[in-house]
Amino acid sequence: MFNLKSEIYLKIIFLFSLIALISAYFIEYVLGYQPCNLCLIERIPYGLSIILTSLILILKKNEKFFIVLLMVTFVFSFAISLYHLGIEQGVFDESTVCAAKDFSENITKEDLLEQLSRRTISCKDVTFRIFGLSLTTINIVIGLLFIITLTKIYTKYEKKK
Repeated sequence: MFNLKSEIYLKIIFLFSLIALISAYFIEYVLGYQPCNLCLIERIPYGLSIILTSLILILKKNEKFFIVLLMVTFVFSFAISLYHLGIEQGVFDESTVCAAKDFSENITKEDLLEQLSRRTISCKDVTFRIFGLSLTTINIVIGLLFIITLTKIYTKYEKKK
């Protein structure tokens, strides 16, 4: 079982993940800023972390396994965010992920025309900034802090065993 300090860190990760998702949806639906496809992918780790931290805090067993899953989740988040920042800064060219649309097998001519008429958001365009930083840059910092915190929790867990 984790000590109180580790449990507080996990609650902070849960809270930050929840705030990050709520903020992303607020920026999209209330403020009207459309996210690119990579921005949408960058939301996935926060949803997973809410689920995983909840499982750790509620079940109070298999903590080591869930901590490793959380670390992998945020390493993925960190890598995707670094790649996205590279696209924003012109280091990498946009990939097909940035231009992908939702084309299903049963698409009608009208659906196709509507999707083509919509303005697609480029992954290199930063549409929203906080304190001059893109949300991708903030995501990199948060991901790195979470990875460091989870590594500390994991090493403390290993020392206790």
